Amino acid sequence: MAAPLFSVNAYRHDPYRTFKFQVVIDGKVVAGLKKMSALKKKTEPVKWRASNDPSHERIMPGGTSYEPVTLEQGLTHDPVFESWANLVNNIEGDGGMSLKNFRKDVIINVLNLQGQVAISYRLYRAWVSDYQAVPDLDAGSMNTVGIQTVTLQHEGWQRDTSVSEPTEF
Repeated sequence: MAAPLFSVNAYRHDPYRTFKFQVVIDGKVVAGLKKMSALKKKTEPVKWRASNDPSHERIMPGGTSYEPVTLEQGLTHDPVFESWANLVNNIEGDGGMSLKNFRKDVIINVLNLQGQVAISYRLYRAWVSDYQAVPDLDAGSMNTVGIQTVTLQHEGWQRDTSVSEPTEF
């Protein structure tokens, strides 16, 4: 028999789905969020060989880098993306960047089908490196939803182990 996938809900056999999630910025859930790219990190291999080793290389872990995260939001009156993007390049005033508040920790919650937080991650010291306010507009496509996007650079992420598996009904 296979190992159980869930400790609290032993009858559950299916993994969590990817369509129920939320992103929290400044303590508020982002409205109209459509899509988020994957959380990915990569540790570079470092090859080395000592002078008395056989003629093969050894490999050890080097530095770890984190890929940017892209968020897509349906066009709404929620100014969270635009306000944050404006902190980075400070379009007000003399154009100098404000160092206050442009980096933020971001919470990513994976929800179960009942809308309960099942898994949570925190992105550390994220900031907006790319912002698209309005997509291509096309009068010939009346069934298309307008999407704005932000790309977040960050200094890593970590799973919140205090979030435990919720009891499902």
